[in-house]
Amino acid sequence: MASEPRMLLTGGAFFEGPRWRDGRWWVSDFYRRTVSTVTHDGREEVQFKVAAQPSGLGWLPDGSLLVVSMTDRKLLRDAGAGRLEEYADLSNVATGYANDMVVDAAGRAWVGNFGFDLMSDAPPKATRLARVDPDRSVHVAADDLLFPNGSVVTPDGRTLLVGETFGNRVTAFTIADDGSLHDRRVWAQFAATPTPGTRAEVVRQMRVAPDGCALDAEGHLWIADAVGGRCIRVAPGGEVVDAVSVPDGQVVFACMLGGDDGRTLLLCCAPDSAAKRRAAAREAILMTAEVDVPHAGLP
Repeated sequence: MASEPRMLLTGGAFFEGPRWRDGRWWVSDFYRRTVSTVTHDGREEVQFKVAAQPSGLGWLPDGSLLVVSMTDRKLLRDAGAGRLEEYADLSNVATGYANDMVVDAAGRAWVGNFGFDLMSDAPPKATRLARVDPDRSVHVAADDLLFPNGSVVTPDGRTLLVGETFGNRVTAFTIADDGSLHDRRVWAQFAATPTPGTRAEVVRQMRVAPDGCALDAEGHLWIADAVGGRCIRVAPGGEVVDAVSVPDGQVVFACMLGGDDGRTLLLCCAPDSAAKRRAAAREAILMTAEVDVPHAGLP
């Protein structure tokens, strides 16, 4: 069972894309437009500024950092000396703001996107998942996904799990040697796929809205539930076997397993995801809880 969460950092706008690397947390903040590191005792250091809003983070095999640049739908690479360069343009695949990402051991980046104008309350629409290969070429990896969001690659590198935030589900794919995706299947279904409608109508049909996620060594997913205000541990098939709640007035939008033994669960929390409110406030927080089963796979 997970421990009660404790506060790590306050004063954010909207934290996303948490990762553990080299003994510290890495995290994006949409509206402060920063990529920061945070030590285990809560000391934050800004590493990069991203004008078009940072989101998903990942590292190439050579150790260089990739950062999703949301609103211009690009992927950036750390070019050294605190400078980011354009790595790939996702705009021919992404039909909404680019979002979370996982980078596999071969250096392929899998990047989701909103698929519609979320911040203007447009009706949810299916979209495509992008794959950026090591040669920087951009491909459609999969289509007909309802807000592809947090994603993980299993330790053997053969399975990609993608949370569909507006689909009530997590979808699995088999990864072929060339990076193409096959054998699409439902890994967890939390309720029926919502029928099309306005954003409010779709949200009313959602039992779990999978956002950021992390895989553990028993093959379970920790998932930030953006409609449930909690972080849940989910077994293959969809059974919720554990949950971490956060203080009233906060919602969990992303999570990651890390720490020196891989048993610390980081929670990215904010009161809501509305751009106008979050950009103007500094109410986002990071919390941590201790869990029994350590991290596995990527990121």
